[in-house]
Amino acid sequence: MIAYLLTIVLLLLIAPLLLSFIKALKMRLLFKKPASIWQGYRNFAKLMHKETIVSEEASAITRVAPFLVLSPLLVILFFLPPVVHGAYYVSFVDAFTITGLIALSTFFLMLLGLDSASAFGGMGSSREAFIAALVEPAMVLTIFSVSMMAGDLGVGQAGVNLAAHFPKEHMASFLFAAISFFILLIAENGRIPVDNPETHLELTMVHEAMVLDITGVYLAIIETASSVKFVIFASLFASLFLPFGLEYSAPAAIGMFVLKLFAIAAAVALIEVNTAKLRLFKVPNLLGIAIVFAFLSLITFYVLGA
Repeated sequence: MIAYLLTIVLLLLIAPLLLSFIKALKMRLLFKKPASIWQGYRNFAKLMHKETIVSEEASAITRVAPFLVLSPLLVILFFLPPVVHGAYYVSFVDAFTITGLIALSTFFLMLLGLDSASAFGGMGSSREAFIAALVEPAMVLTIFSVSMMAGDLGVGQAGVNLAAHFPKEHMASFLFAAISFFILLIAENGRIPVDNPETHLELTMVHEAMVLDITGVYLAIIETASSVKFVIFASLFASLFLPFGLEYSAPAAIGMFVLKLFAIAAAVALIEVNTAKLRLFKVPNLLGIAIVFAFLSLITFYVLGA
């Protein structure tokens, strides 16, 4: 139980660091002066000391929604696969529960964007709904496919089973699912080529448009939710698609898990540096690829057994 709780605390602490690491690595690759990898913590501290201003047009939803955006994501942290061998984990939570909690967080974020009654907020919320409608079915299919290969529908138990016995006989299905989930990781976290988290340009922004009218503590909570969502997806990818290191001793297993998270963050940074942002109506093509790979994973597993 102690290792279980320490893992959750570790993920919360490392979440802002991963996003700062992505930004610093991108600037390094673009031959610019890199930002500090501690910038995420500095931004949080700065926002916590800023005055919180709420639009006169906004209702009580604006004051409640940031907490409702963060809460489902914090619940998901308790359902992730274990990092240390023998640590406690929740074994009965399946793909529908995790995807539903992420969708609930996204719903309250869209509600927050709509509540300010600004053109930017409504535009961002509609775009987020458009993207989420394509991401969530593919995510259910992908996690369900991996869970079937692992022999258990519970995500936590699937991670343990994959670490104990990697399904080499189903390598084709496994690779299809990994490609699908990585595309979903990029899309759900608003990274290039789906969204650009570093711009406020009207024609391109999605996530930033929904939070443009809030500041102070509320913005700090939303930014925390964004970093927690990224670490959730990175943790799921590390546990389900890079299932090694669990058999090590506790310090080595935790160190290996952290290295996997940073490797995933580095892969995201490399893709962002070498890829242009897609037009909004080109995004379904990319997410369609994720859905196709998820279906291919299931079909290959059931029909060909590969």
